[in-house]
Amino acid sequence: MLITHDTECALSILVELLNTAPEACGSEQLPDTAALDAFVVKQEISEIDSLTAADLAAVQLLRGRLREVFSARSTEDAAELVNAVVAAAGTTPRLTNHDHHDWHIHYFAPHAAIGDHLAAELGMALAFIVMAGERERLRRCEAPDCERVFVDLSRNRSRRYCDSRTCGNRLHVAAYRARQRSAEAEAVAAG
Repeated sequence: MLITHDTECALSILVELLNTAPEACGSEQLPDTAALDAFVVKQEISEIDSLTAADLAAVQLLRGRLREVFSARSTEDAAELVNAVVAAAGTTPRLTNHDHHDWHIHYFAPHAAIGDHLAAELGMALAFIVMAGERERLRRCEAPDCERVFVDLSRNRSRRYCDSRTCGNRLHVAAYRARQRSAEAEAVAAG
């Protein structure tokens, strides 16, 4: 699957946004406009004006709608959700080359509200995934106590955890220790 650099960046922002929700990490990671502003800066989201409480509410609402795409029962359901998000954003596709980036497409109007900006950009990134028949790449972490999401961009679609250093390692260590306890119990029983 060919994913352009700007789509990959949008998917990264998407995952980071979805994983700020209370259901993903236990508490609201975007509780106020200062946190939203920090998110915008960290994700290097361009063409954003000053943020308001209305912007924060719009982003939190959008986050929930985008998260629904990850749990859509069918491609048709996912497409319907993506179409609704993108349509509500009132997209304005245009070519641009800013901040030392080569030509790419922005799907939002210059200085659009952050909710519309993210709806257009992240919605279109999801649209490309759905259109390519790669919806199975939109995943939830398989760790039983984790609700984070990720986009599996591995060649063989084998990624199982939101972060192999935390959830993946934690589960692998737990399985190893269980095998060790089982082997010790068998040794005691046999001896």
